[in-house]
Amino acid sequence: MSDYLVKALAYDGQVRAYAVRTTTTVGEAQRRHQTWPTASAALGRAMTAGVMMGAMLKGNSKLTIKIEGGGPLGAIMVDSNAQGEVRGYVTNPQVHFDLNQYGKLDVARAVGTNGTLTIVKDLGLRDFFTGQVPLVSGELGEDFTYYFVSSEQVPSSVGVGVLVNPDHTILAAGGFIIQLMPNTEEQTIHEIERRLQAIPPVSKMIEKGATPEEILEELLGKGNVKILETLPVAFVCSCSRERIANALISLGPEEIQAIIDEEGQAEAMCHFCNEAYHFTTRELYELKKMAESSTE
Repeated sequence: MSDYLVKALAYDGQVRAYAVRTTTTVGEAQRRHQTWPTASAALGRAMTAGVMMGAMLKGNSKLTIKIEGGGPLGAIMVDSNAQGEVRGYVTNPQVHFDLNQYGKLDVARAVGTNGTLTIVKDLGLRDFFTGQVPLVSGELGEDFTYYFVSSEQVPSSVGVGVLVNPDHTILAAGGFIIQLMPNTEEQTIHEIERRLQAIPPVSKMIEKGATPEEILEELLGKGNVKILETLPVAFVCSCSRERIANALISLGPEEIQAIIDEEGQAEAMCHFCNEAYHFTTRELYELKKMAESSTE
């Protein structure tokens, strides 16, 4: 089953909802970065939340998530956009601990709880929108919930989960975001709270084959959900050989010559996708000529 996201309304427009399956997407990140299970869970949760937040944007808008909790995992970085494309990495991908007291991967220990969750939105305007909140649990679902309530003043519930196979590949991943509109009735709020307490973990639901639509029906009740749009989801990186070449050109001819003299070649690696780009001495001389012509 391919990864995809659904956008929906429920209870006659009182509730806005998103649900997504990200098993293949998180699996691609795990494969590229060779993350160990606890690191995979942390990165996968952040990417799952990120792709749903990206789906809230319009047009060519995009956002960046940075999570710095002071834990051994280091920083988590995620980029996403309105087209369902997402990419991400962690500073230290080979982090893993024993299961926590609840029998789950100990994401909070890996992420840390002494730090911040920062969201930067590029909406195509002159200035970026930046929101930042302190981490409240390090489990990430609660932290994104707190972000929406505190930074965007939207009462929300965020559920994200990742299950990892014994061979470190991804068994199941996905999540949901439920947001209450200003006109939400108390009865509706109580019903959603009751359902949130009763449902199994979202990753378990996906493992058993539940679709994003079925997850929302479980959360909000059959007959209450109106699907507005479905969106394919995938790990997509915007890096390219041309972009890396342009970055080298921007260093200027003197810096490129220094690389040629010291190394004889150059290799650049993208943090987000681990793709390596190699440039020979001849190619560096060509880039140096382009740098010289651009400064004339």
